[in-house]
Amino acid sequence: MIALLQRVTQASVRVAGNVIGEIGPGLLVFLGVERFDTETQANRLLERVLSYRIFDDGEGRMNRSLTDTGAGLLLVSQFTLAADTANGTRPGFGPAAPPAEGRRLYDYMVNLARAKIGTLATGEFGAHMQVQLTNDGPVTFWLQVPPVKPPSSDQKT
Repeated sequence: MIALLQRVTQASVRVAGNVIGEIGPGLLVFLGVERFDTETQANRLLERVLSYRIFDDGEGRMNRSLTDTGAGLLLVSQFTLAADTANGTRPGFGPAAPPAEGRRLYDYMVNLARAKIGTLATGEFGAHMQVQLTNDGPVTFWLQVPPVKPPSSDQKT
């Protein structure tokens, strides 16, 4: 599971011209679900997102987390984060979870986050969205909790 974190002064997401989620200062997190991800990856990734120290302390150092600051979180699904870009000029999406599984784990992550923090906004899974943000810093980080791939069925024992 992949999270692209952007520290923002504000962010919003629109679907069909309507704002469906917005926050003030906080984190905009684009979430990519990979094939073979489970709740284990979602739990660990959310723990990292909420505790990742990327907000300034009183001395201007990145020592405070989203949980420490009480800032907002905007979670937006983005399957393109799981793209295979190793070859050619067109991405492949084989590493991404199938849509139904991606939706299930995205919803799981949203519900988990909602239970843990005060200000949560979301995008809409599978929708064509327009995301607006003011990156603060700029500060952007890529976090990944790799999926655990099952053993190959054609392995010799």
